[in-house]
Amino acid sequence: MMKKLFLLPVLLACLAAFSHEPRNLLQKKASLAQVKASLVPAAAWVKYPAYTDRKGWDMLTGPLKAALIKDGEAALNYNWKVVKATDYLAYERTGSRLAMETPFQDNNVALSNLVFAELAEGKGRFLDQIINGLWQTCDMSSWALSAHLTAQKNKRNLPDYREEIIDLTSGDLGSFLSWTWYFFRQEFDKVNPVIAARLKQEITNRILVPYMARSDYWWQALNYKPGMMVNNWNPWCNSNVLACFLLLEEDKDKLAAAVYRTMQSVDEFINYTHEDGACEEGPSYWGHAAGKLYDYLQLLSNASRGQLSIFQEPMIKSMGDYIARSYVGNGWVVNFADASAKGGGEPGVIYRYGKAVQSRDMQAFAAYLAAANKGSYTVNAVRDFFRTIENLTTYREVLSASPALPVNAFTWYPETQFCYMKNSNGFFFAAKGGFNNESHNHNDVGSFSLYVDTLPVIIDVGVGTYSKQTFSNDRYTIWTMQSNYHNLPMINGESQPFGAQYKASNVAFDANKNKFSLNIAGAYQQNAAVKSWMRYYTLQPQALVLEDVFELSAQKQANQVNFMTWARPDVSKAGSVVLIKNGTAIQLQYDASLFNATVETIPQTDVRLSRVWGNELYRLSLTAKKQSLKGRYRFVFTRNQIPNK
Repeated sequence: MMKKLFLLPVLLACLAAFSHEPRNLLQKKASLAQVKASLVPAAAWVKYPAYTDRKGWDMLTGPLKAALIKDGEAALNYNWKVVKATDYLAYERTGSRLAMETPFQDNNVALSNLVFAELAEGKGRFLDQIINGLWQTCDMSSWALSAHLTAQKNKRNLPDYREEIIDLTSGDLGSFLSWTWYFFRQEFDKVNPVIAARLKQEITNRILVPYMARSDYWWQALNYKPGMMVNNWNPWCNSNVLACFLLLEEDKDKLAAAVYRTMQSVDEFINYTHEDGACEEGPSYWGHAAGKLYDYLQLLSNASRGQLSIFQEPMIKSMGDYIARSYVGNGWVVNFADASAKGGGEPGVIYRYGKAVQSRDMQAFAAYLAAANKGSYTVNAVRDFFRTIENLTTYREVLSASPALPVNAFTWYPETQFCYMKNSNGFFFAAKGGFNNESHNHNDVGSFSLYVDTLPVIIDVGVGTYSKQTFSNDRYTIWTMQSNYHNLPMINGESQPFGAQYKASNVAFDANKNKFSLNIAGAYQQNAAVKSWMRYYTLQPQALVLEDVFELSAQKQANQVNFMTWARPDVSKAGSVVLIKNGTAIQLQYDASLFNATVETIPQTDVRLSRVWGNELYRLSLTAKKQSLKGRYRFVFTRNQIPNK
């Protein structure tokens, strides 16, 4: 899809944003009867060596065998932690997610390390600790996170024994335990047949039965209505559910019905995603959104010997290519919404996705990420058994691939309204249109980021540590979610509000002029009294030029144009702001007759932000000296010489 877009006429405009197109790619691929005819038993489709195939596991683990065993040995004396009732209650009482999530995750890490150590070694010395971990996990009231238990009918955060909730982690564990049952059930039977029997029953009760009995898990989207959000939860949960059914369900009719139901559900995620393939949640979530869609599709293809595959669809390829196109360099990524500014993704899943859709960019990018990590990367995906074992399968292939970054001068996502441009002077520009109810939304219609020599100069801060407030009615009281802490104007003293009705219009990209433009007036409420506010971003060979052309219906308060920066802005000279960071200097030129410049220092006390940005960030505010109903603002970003000391 993206290659075709690049061949369109000079003016590439957005014509179909925010639509939910009923493509139903999976259901068009096969009917229920065809699904039943295509599926093969687990023993036939699983391509990995059996536990007792020591030669097969030696070949699979190769140079990673010793490290896998070492990690397992570190957990041989691990004391399994009890997730207490008060750990769950902490979410309601203090807003803390960590009280419950920390001991839960510690257990999951230990269990994963033990399982893969035993698969790698095959001598049985890790089995007792694995059984301890499984038993403790089966004893838990719920495998869902405390923050997600508000999905219970009672809306509370203590697990209700009368109701099963399938969320991200319960699905992860269901899948992980299904694979564990598949590989070790005969070994467990040698110890006591109750172990494997209970494991299978717990997965059945917690995953298989409720998935088929319920249609009201919001992420299933089986009762989709216009305006509903379908985000990363959908492919993430469905990929896990699919694995559970494929490995445990022996009745062919029940299996086919379950698989087809997952296809109906995942179709809603594909329908929700724009044709251009961009991930509106940002690169940090790509691995859980498009990446999880890949896992789902790969499992489906494996279990049907390739008969149930849609990897040939252009949109599926575009969804994969997004992760490579959104990489700036040196670990920095384009990070709209809740995504972090640092990352890049998991080399293994990016490579396999790229191989499935025949994307050279993705395969080379995966190799680049691995090479940037000194020629290795973490293979153990903890709760994600499928990714871990797939990483083992492709690890050496990734490391032997030729590393490279995409060389495209621009990327334009017309439906999602993302625009990236690069020039030969080291500038990387990214901006967005969109609307203020995207998944993991920030009120940021029209905002942009600027990187120079891969260094973030004008930034998107990202999001702090998740708490109860993050996904509550108080979300937009958090400063990182507000438009006045993005690179946007406050118009007549008003910032952008939350809501799908607040959106960009007249969004266009001119490839010949390297210009991205949009009207952001519709992203502000009536109190802003804005009739039109056109933003024009032009990337020139030596500069980025931003122009705001506006018309208001009333004058209430001086307009203020804000820029978030990593470097401390030097505003000592009127009309010029100098930003210097890590040996890179940028100058922002503005009309001193129109604006007063001020700087706000924002201490970073949240670890999720401080580990990316350090102890401080800054907001540069250019406040209009006079009010007017019409006007034009012009801002020019160029390289600057670092002054001699």
